[in-house]
Amino acid sequence: MNFNQKNIIITGGSSGIGKATAQLLASLGANLTIIARNQKTLDQAKIEIEAVKLSQNQKVFTLSADVSVREEAENIIETAINLLGSVDILILSAGMAYPGYFQELPIEIFEQTMAVNYWGSLYCIREILPKMIEQKHGKIIIISSAAGLIGIYGYTTYSPTKFALRGLAESLRGELKPLGIQVSIVYPPDTNTPQLISENRTKPLETKAITGTVKPWEPEDIAQEIIRGINKNKFAIAPGLEMKFLNYFHSLLFPLLNRYFDRLIQSIKG
Repeated sequence: MNFNQKNIIITGGSSGIGKATAQLLASLGANLTIIARNQKTLDQAKIEIEAVKLSQNQKVFTLSADVSVREEAENIIETAINLLGSVDILILSAGMAYPGYFQELPIEIFEQTMAVNYWGSLYCIREILPKMIEQKHGKIIIISSAAGLIGIYGYTTYSPTKFALRGLAESLRGELKPLGIQVSIVYPPDTNTPQLISENRTKPLETKAITGTVKPWEPEDIAQEIIRGINKNKFAIAPGLEMKFLNYFHSLLFPLLNRYFDRLIQSIKG
């Protein structure tokens, strides 16, 4: 796919995978609107994205909103479309994670995580669909997680939200394909982002033992995998051999992984 002068909206575009993807797309000639909650981080991200633009004629806009609030999500997507004039790709990278022990976590954390990760994506998709249907083309890229393929100890707030995104993507794929709209879902492994740093502050020791068995990726490498997947019109984008195996064989691997995780957890608990 030629990204030159394509109009792209990225939620969660001010940091992590979202920002790295925005920078890569800018270097390929795309026009961008990045959406996040914090205007200060948006302003800094814009400087970094502008620095790698292919052409000075490219447009880079920033918009501040909390996509977990339906009215804000709807308004900000409408504003983003108006700024760009049209939209070719929507990348949904806004997300949060707060690991911990199920019984110790406040119910509000469960509600907030579902609101940001699932509802924040759904609201944006619902708002952008009429425009894509009118155009008869478009791509929707949903960022899930390895934790969207298999439930992980300590991620009871997070895994269900990423499973929900997987179900949404799988359900939407067939419905939107005849309308000319491609749906993709991305399953990144642990990635060196500000979110991962935040997660590590509350991760149980058992969770650290499980997730520590795999070296984190860099966000720039995940961005490359996302662009490669878009170019190949792939539905499931699973970076790395481990994620590819998990994507293809997660149901078969689940009992084996559970036994392995149980042994790790038992070694922590003594």
